Amino acid sequence: MCALCGVLGGAEHWADAHARPGAFTRNTSPLARRRERARRVAEANRILALFGLKLSDWQGTAFRLATRTGKVELVGDLGHLWAAAERLLGRPLDPLDPALLARLEPEA
Repeated sequence: MCALCGVLGGAEHWADAHARPGAFTRNTSPLARRRERARRVAEANRILALFGLKLSDWQGTAFRLATRTGKVELVGDLGHLWAAAERLLGRPLDPLDPALLARLEPEA
């Protein structure tokens, strides 16, 4: 399956906010869910910026991850973000590395 077909399939990730009855979320309106998604992108970008990467929302269905040199990868959900970042960088990336978290702490 091509990447675009996978994105259009609409599979929901467990961490995304949903408006379905029975799903645990306080984000029942579309606007609240988009706002939550934007907050998650902003938080991910705090870490990704340290590696020269930028994440952006792609039509509310996927994410666009880009390098400063123009390499881009579409990411279906945040669960696949770090693996995609490693592919673009060509090296391992640990978002929970204590040294990395220490660099982010003064911003908090």
